Amino acid sequence: MKKIQATIASRNPAKINAVSAVLTELGLDFELQPKDTNSGVSAQPYSLEETRLGAINRSKQALVEGTDIAIGLEGGVFELEGVLYLCNWGALFSKEGELYTAAGAQIPLPANIAASLREGEELGPVMDDYAQESGIRKHKGAIGILTAGLVNRDEMFQHVVKLLIGQYLLSTD
Repeated sequence: MKKIQATIASRNPAKINAVSAVLTELGLDFELQPKDTNSGVSAQPYSLEETRLGAINRSKQALVEGTDIAIGLEGGVFELEGVLYLCNWGALFSKEGELYTAAGAQIPLPANIAASLREGEELGPVMDDYAQESGIRKHKGAIGILTAGLVNRDEMFQHVVKLLIGQYLLSTD
């Protein structure tokens, strides 16, 4: 297989690390470039649909000349039966114009965190306050705090990236 020119629609280290780790684990020859993109959705996506759309928008914006694939990853929250859940979505857009999407882990948020989000706050700063740390979204993420460190943000996104890359590789065989 030829060298894959890939773009990750973010400069967030957790997202870059997730894509790089998966491509490396698969033994693919690749070059990965980060690119700032706009999700085109709320700063705090508040549904599965909005979170998915943010990932799609990011992947489409990141596909530039010379790129084989562009990956957008988006974290958000959604309500189910009165409980607010953390969610994450990914999208891979190929130079052939194919779009692949996948979702990952979902976990309920503690009531006090959910209340802050319902009042219009963003998850990243709320989690920083909750954990009394700074920049959680750039490393362990909310998932890392809520799983006592058993799953961190780049591991969570690695799962989504594997789902995306798997679909892409299947289509290129």
